Amino acid sequence: MKNGQLRIAMLGHKRIPSREGGVEIVVEELATRMVERGNEVTCLNRAGHHVSGKEFDEKNKKEYKGIRLKTVPTLDKKGLAAMTASVTGGVCAAFGKYDVVHFHAEGPCAMLWLPKLFGKRCVATIHGLDHQRAKWGKLASTYIMMGEKCAVKHADEIIVLSKGVQDYFREKYGRETRFIPNGVNRPVIREANIIKYK
Repeated sequence: MKNGQLRIAMLGHKRIPSREGGVEIVVEELATRMVERGNEVTCLNRAGHHVSGKEFDEKNKKEYKGIRLKTVPTLDKKGLAAMTASVTGGVCAAFGKYDVVHFHAEGPCAMLWLPKLFGKRCVATIHGLDHQRAKWGKLASTYIMMGEKCAVKHADEIIVLSKGVQDYFREKYGRETRFIPNGVNRPVIREANIIKYK
């Protein structure tokens, strides 16, 4: 860190600027704001194709709105992409020149211990209790629970998006978290010119 500027790595999302899901929107909005405040932010993107099809892929971008983009090796197979990207992203974050590593979602937090071992400050944002979702198989659910427990044990701070998840961490683990709900951008109010003249 120099002159108050932090070097931050973010992982756990698919890719930015793809906006493939809620986590990606949060990561992009947070990363752009951290850059605007003078920080150096690197998003560790998964390899692979956009969820809507390969025609929506962003081609080899290295930077987006001042955010550095780095693609980490990923097995592009259902059920393995998220796990392998969190492993390779965790290794990249541990050995990279970062002051803070920000993990998004429970599963990727399974690797939180590694950057922590290398002296990095680690933050986890829990976007929801993923292990409770029916879409995951046994292996993925086990990995997600491992991530949850790793975050509880090793994260410097845990951010949650709802009071219910905050209560869950307090009651199950005795771990205090920071409740920071997702925000929204203020809408731009425009005159209804077209509809007036139709």
